Amino acid sequence: MPLPPADPHSSTDPHAPTAAPPRFPAGFLWGAATSAYQVEGATTEDGRTASIWDTFCRTPGKVFQGHSGELAVDHYHRFREDVRLMADLGLTAYRFSVSWPRVQPTGHGPGVQHGLDFYRRLADELLSAGITPVATLYHWDLPQELESAGGWPERATAERFAEYAGLVGEALGDRVGQWTTLNEPWCSAFLGYGSGVHAPGRTDPVAALRAAHHLNLGHGLAVSALRGVLPATARLSVSLNLHALRPLTPSEADRDAVRRIDAVGNRVFLGPMLEGAYPEDLLADTAHLTDWAFVRAGDPKEIHQPLDWLGVNYYTPTVVSATAEGAAPAREDGHGGGTASPWPGADRVGFHPAPGERTSMGWAVDPSGLHQLLTDLARSHPNLPLMVTENGAAYEDEPGADGTVDDPERAAYIHAHLAAVHRALTDGADVRGYFAWSLLDNFEWAYGYAKRFGLVHVDYPTQTRTPKTSAHWYARVARTDELHPPTAD
Repeated sequence: MPLPPADPHSSTDPHAPTAAPPRFPAGFLWGAATSAYQVEGATTEDGRTASIWDTFCRTPGKVFQGHSGELAVDHYHRFREDVRLMADLGLTAYRFSVSWPRVQPTGHGPGVQHGLDFYRRLADELLSAGITPVATLYHWDLPQELESAGGWPERATAERFAEYAGLVGEALGDRVGQWTTLNEPWCSAFLGYGSGVHAPGRTDPVAALRAAHHLNLGHGLAVSALRGVLPATARLSVSLNLHALRPLTPSEADRDAVRRIDAVGNRVFLGPMLEGAYPEDLLADTAHLTDWAFVRAGDPKEIHQPLDWLGVNYYTPTVVSATAEGAAPAREDGHGGGTASPWPGADRVGFHPAPGERTSMGWAVDPSGLHQLLTDLARSHPNLPLMVTENGAAYEDEPGADGTVDDPERAAYIHAHLAAVHRALTDGADVRGYFAWSLLDNFEWAYGYAKRFGLVHVDYPTQTRTPKTSAHWYARVARTDELHPPTAD
């Protein structure tokens, strides 16, 4: 991928003064992220029970070649080695998730100390290395017992989540000061219960909308529960995979397609979480499916809890169009090949590949979408700090003959997106940190181990970790707060 110059006016004269690289604010968090099911392994150790992803992986045809997170990259046993890697890379923050079935196996009742002790040890190791622990309470691993009782479409799951949040907050609050309730609830609701390409694999548009509401409610209840047990200095957030939307053409019909996907892809969470109400157009778009009677009086107020920052996850933009009556909508939305749609109320919206280079996921490389999201949020919610809590790319990474894993495409991808973050900062967005996805190659959900997002290569048979060239470049950025071009390394 060709790299943008650090300064658009820079000269090609080798004797000309070199423009200083863009500089990020002091205290900007430089991190990497993982999730429990993707890295921990040890799925049957120390009292952990099955999550919906354990069950989904055992269902034939759901995950590439029947892969699972049973071993993953063995972070449960190798976390000290992984923290040393983070320290060597100059990271100042690590975003990890807590496995709900590891610390509360049935989704209710007291916590399991073995599970809680693992996260205590992890947090202690991070703190001793000078790395800020950032804990996510839910990254898709619902205890199977709760799914068997109805899962996220049921209100009781939101109530159980709040109890779990309080339990974990009380156990780790003396060590962890940064908390995220949910990671990408859109995926949990609409890929898990709508299109069925994620666990638990259900294909019911009404269940997907019910799940979205109860994830919202669970978030609000969890924030309240955490505020009740954490120190006043704790900082609470949620991470959303917001869609950077573009119409295929400037037509009014395509602009309305953008509106529909904005409603069910973005504002279904931003509305209640940040403004205390569901958007009226979303309710109208889905009125043929549900009357939304599952939203009880007082729910929007419960969901609308003050946040200390908002996490933004971004990989690629979303291009949409209206579809003529009788024609089949284009379905290239980048969310797997399920036969059911994850977009209730948007049956006539088509999805198209964005132009540009592509990662091995088939996603277009377009950092302008990240700038768009950050600046739009800064305008609509100017007093809410932002963090980029996931951003990264999968490429075909293989060690060379000398053992080096050279991945210039990933370094170029992250460089371009960090340049977009810097432009957003310049344009007034209050962005406090950036977390590369992912620290390690790992289990990539329905793609199994076929896609590698890591800054660190993992040889799965031996579990050997090898930092890629992108990791060494990112380390230089993290240590200096300066966006050096990868070609300089």
